[in-house]
Amino acid sequence: MVLTHQTSHTYAHPFPTVTLAYYLRYTSSQLNPFASHVLSTDTLESRVDAKTGRLHTTRIHLKKSRLPGAIFKLLPSTLTGGNSGGHDRASYILETTTVDIKQGWMKTESKNINWTGVLSVVEKQKYFIPSALDANNEGSDSTTDVTTTVVFRCRLGEKLRGKRDELLEKGNQGWLGWVAGGWGAKGVQKTIESLASTKTMDQLGKSREGMRVVLERLRHSGGVMALLEQKRRENMLAEKAA
Repeated sequence: MVLTHQTSHTYAHPFPTVTLAYYLRYTSSQLNPFASHVLSTDTLESRVDAKTGRLHTTRIHLKKSRLPGAIFKLLPSTLTGGNSGGHDRASYILETTTVDIKQGWMKTESKNINWTGVLSVVEKQKYFIPSALDANNEGSDSTTDVTTTVVFRCRLGEKLRGKRDELLEKGNQGWLGWVAGGWGAKGVQKTIESLASTKTMDQLGKSREGMRVVLERLRHSGGVMALLEQKRRENMLAEKAA
């Protein structure tokens, strides 16, 4: 089962500023109040390709689980590992980005690397200067367009059918009785994808708002260096408090 959503948006800011805001958006909840669900961010790799001049970055984000609570209630502990709440429901998100500052585009991909046995969510974005894709070179360098595609894939079908057959052989239908009967594995898949889709689309709206806040603070804080200095002071205060 696969469910796909695509959206488009335009930021009223130049491409270099938007790409910077993208990298800064999870640095602190003070900078971006819409990033409170991000528990930590670590950079695994960052390099510039000598031939193309493109920046390649790989990061991992630890976020509060993307799986809605309704999904955890729907599934038994045998599939969720017995974790029904708290920090154990956090999701690890692997993010890869490629930036071509000369051609004026950035491609990103984010995907969960745990809970994939229940649901896989892959989000791809392309940020670009409108004129960069226009054969007539018409467009505004003061704006940046972004297209976002999110693909939801529920892989529970085979797992549910396998457990159903195993329990039926033992004469124990239990919670899987409805799988053998009325609702079925496809119904579970559709429900999980629908719940996750609703939550993710809501989160995309918050993500755009977070980017807007960071962009405005970049505009009004006195520039990038002033914003980074503010972030450095926040980190120092946090270290002293710890």
